[in-house]
Amino acid sequence: MLKEVVDKERSRRRTRNPARAPPSPLSVPLVGEIPACFRPVSRTEAEVLLERHPDCGNMLLRPGRDGCSLAVTTRQDLNGSVFRHYRVTQRDQGGYIIDVENPIPCATLHDVIDALVEKTAGTLQPFLLEEPYEENITYVSANDENGEKILHTAPTSPLPKAPALPPKQDRWCTSPLSRSPAPDRRILISSVPASPTNPMRRLIHSPSPLTQTLNEELKMTLEKRRVSQD
Repeated sequence: MLKEVVDKERSRRRTRNPARAPPSPLSVPLVGEIPACFRPVSRTEAEVLLERHPDCGNMLLRPGRDGCSLAVTTRQDLNGSVFRHYRVTQRDQGGYIIDVENPIPCATLHDVIDALVEKTAGTLQPFLLEEPYEENITYVSANDENGEKILHTAPTSPLPKAPALPPKQDRWCTSPLSRSPAPDRRILISSVPASPTNPMRRLIHSPSPLTQTLNEELKMTLEKRRVSQD
């Protein structure tokens, strides 16, 4: 009889509290959809990062502890460090929800960060830590004799320099050696064919108006001298 009562009680409890379906795993978005403040760290590691680098921001996005959600960790100063953790769940129909008393729906993870920045009037800022890059290529190799591993730096050769271009010469300034002698007018005139229809010959032999005036004045002067001598 005792066993029958116990079985009925267990059956009643199962009916009142049905087993919940296990949460679906979080689908990782594409790289371009992940905010720059995302860090694959735990809750404790997130607090340490925000504590060590207060100038890099005070809010970061990280994976949730259940592996099916995300979380936002924030840090503020109030007589010491004050940390807060907000759960971000993924909706079946797409998008995300910030699980607070009044849930905040967001279309993307970028909107999650923007919503927290907006709700706090810019007090919360994304955590952006610029990690340095290596300046040399290093590798580990084992010694052939004792098997000890040693860190080596690979030799790097400088980039080849582009060949220097020759200095530009001004087309208006040439050296004295490169100057060609001035053409002789007699040679230039004699090289033109003697055809009366040649335009070059007409151009060379046609006198200018000033030359005609001087020639007429010279003729008049010579004529006056000849008349006075007579």
